Amino acid sequence: MTDARLGQRLRRGRASLALSFFAQGVAFALLVTRIPAVQDRYGISDALLPVFLAAVPILAGAGSVVTERLVRRIAPSAVLRWSQPVVMLALLGVAAGTDVWQVAVSLGVFGLAVGALDASMNMLGVSLQRAYGRSIMLGFHAAYSLGGIAGASLAWAGAHWDLSLLVSYLPVVGVLLPVVLVASRWYADQEPVPQTQAQAGERDGAGAGFRLLLPFCLVMAFAYIGDSTVSNWSAKYLQDVLGSSEEVATVPYNAYMVTTLLGRAVGDLGVRRFGAVAVVRCGTVLAAAGFAVVAVAPGPAVGILGFTLLGFGLCVIVPQTFAAAGRRAVEAGGPGASDAAVARLNVFNYVGFLVGSPLVGALGDAWSYRWAMVVPMVLVLVTLRYARSFGAEPAGYGGGHERPRIVDVGRGGNEV
Repeated sequence: MTDARLGQRLRRGRASLALSFFAQGVAFALLVTRIPAVQDRYGISDALLPVFLAAVPILAGAGSVVTERLVRRIAPSAVLRWSQPVVMLALLGVAAGTDVWQVAVSLGVFGLAVGALDASMNMLGVSLQRAYGRSIMLGFHAAYSLGGIAGASLAWAGAHWDLSLLVSYLPVVGVLLPVVLVASRWYADQEPVPQTQAQAGERDGAGAGFRLLLPFCLVMAFAYIGDSTVSNWSAKYLQDVLGSSEEVATVPYNAYMVTTLLGRAVGDLGVRRFGAVAVVRCGTVLAAAGFAVVAVAPGPAVGILGFTLLGFGLCVIVPQTFAAAGRRAVEAGGPGASDAAVARLNVFNYVGFLVGSPLVGALGDAWSYRWAMVVPMVLVLVTLRYARSFGAEPAGYGGGHERPRIVDVGRGGNEV
C-alpha cells in the first residue's frame, strides 16, 4: 500500500473515531440530563435513585475490564463497532420501558456497553496518536464535549416542550445509529502484534504495571472527582451558597462545557508547541485556581468565573492521561501493552465519578460547601506531583517531530 493510501486511511480513521466520540457525548448527555424524567416515568423513589445511578459507572468499570480481555483476541475497532449501537439501543430501552425492572436492565446494559465503548474509543485514539506522531487526543475529546453540548441542548428542548423520553430519544438514535455503523468501516487499529510478542508485552506490562500506571490512575480519578463536582454541585452551590436565581444556577455547567470544548479544541496545538508536561501543569493550576475562586466567591458572577476556569483547566488532563499511559505502556511492554493500559486506566474514570459527588455532598452537609470545594482542589493539585510522567520519549510528540508515522497503523474494519 502506498504512503498516499495509508495517509488517506489514517485520516479516515481519525474522522470516523471523532464521530464516535461525538455520538457518545450526545448519548450520555441525553441520559444524564433527563434523569428526573426517568425517575418520574418509572416512579423511582429518591432513596432508590442513587442505587440506579451508581450501578451505571460500576458496570461500566466491569465493561472496561472485560474489554481488556476481549482485545487480546479481537481488534478494538470491532469492540467499538458493536458496543456503540448497544449503548444507543439501551438508551431507547430506558425511554421505552414501563416497569422498574425494565429500566434496571436497560441501565445495566448501558453501563456495560459504555465501559467497552469508552475503553475501545480511547485505545484507538492512543494508537492513532502514536501513528500520527503528534498530539491529536484532545481533538477526539473535544468532539465528545461538542456531542455533550448537543445532547444537553436536545434534552433541554425535550423537557421544554414536554416531550416523552421516547419521542426525545428516538429521532436522535435513528440518525446517529446508522451513521456510526457506516463510519465504523474506517476505524484504524494499530498494526497486529504477533502472539508471542503480545504475550511478552503483557508479562512485561504486568511486572511494571501497577508502578507504571499508578500516577495516571490517581490523576484520572482526581480529574473525574473534579468533573463530577461541577456536574452535580455547581447549580446547587450557586443557588444555595451564592444566592443566585434558579435560572442563573444553570449557567456554570453550561459555561464549564463550553470552555471544556474550547480548551480541547486548541489543546493539541498547545501540546505540540509546549509539550504535554507544560500543558498538564497549566491545566492543573487553572483547575485549582477555579476551585479556589469558587470557594471564596462573594456572589454568583465570581462563582461562574471559577467554574469557567475549571473547564479550561480540567479539559486537558484526561485526554493527556490516556495518551501518556498508552505511550508509557508501549515503552515498558511493547505495542501489545497499550490497549491493556488504556482499559485499566479507564476504570478510574468511573472511580472518580462514583467518589466525587457523594464526597462533596457529605463534606458540604457535615462542614461547609465552600470548604468542600477545597477538597477536589487539593486532589487535582496532586497532578503536579506526577506531571513529569506525561513527558514524551525523545522521538515523541511535538518539538519538530510532526511527521505522520503511518506505518504504525495497520488493520481496520472493512465491513459493517
